This record gives sequence, structure tokens and C-alpha cells, in this order.
Amino acid sequence: MSHDTQSKLVYMANQIATFFKTQPESEAAQGVATHINKFWEPRMRRQLFEIMEREGNGLSPLVVQAAPMIKRPEPAASAN
Repeated sequence: MSHDTQSKLVYMANQIATFFKTQPESEAAQGVATHINKFWEPRMRRQLFEIMEREGNGLSPLVVQAAPMIKRPEPAASAN
């Protein structure tokens, strides 16, 4: 995954979190997860989880809080 792709995904996830920050705290993380589950294709979600595993990834704390509710896609099939 290129640095540019990673930056775009972090930006997009943080924008979603910014929107849902206006919701009641009990609903904000669920809103982020629901949006990502509904609108992000599996490849994007897979890359998001890869980003989350890195220190200093730049993700909003609300995105990190939503992570357990985001559907983790199957690993990418290797091209052998």
C-alpha cells in the first residue's frame, strides 16, 4: 500500500469520525463503524486494519474506538 493510499484512508476515516463526533458519545463509534462497514469495500477495510496496527498512524481516537465494530475482511488471496 502506497503512502499516498494510506494517507487518503486515514484522512477519510478521520473525516467520518469528525462528522460523528457531533452525535451522542454512546452512538458516535457505532456510527463510524456502520458507515465504514456500509460504504468501504473489503480492500479498503483491510488496509485500514493494517494502518491501525502501526504506531503513530494518525487515526482519530474515535476511529480506533470504532475498530472492534468494523467488519474485518478475509485476508487478501495471494497471487501464486
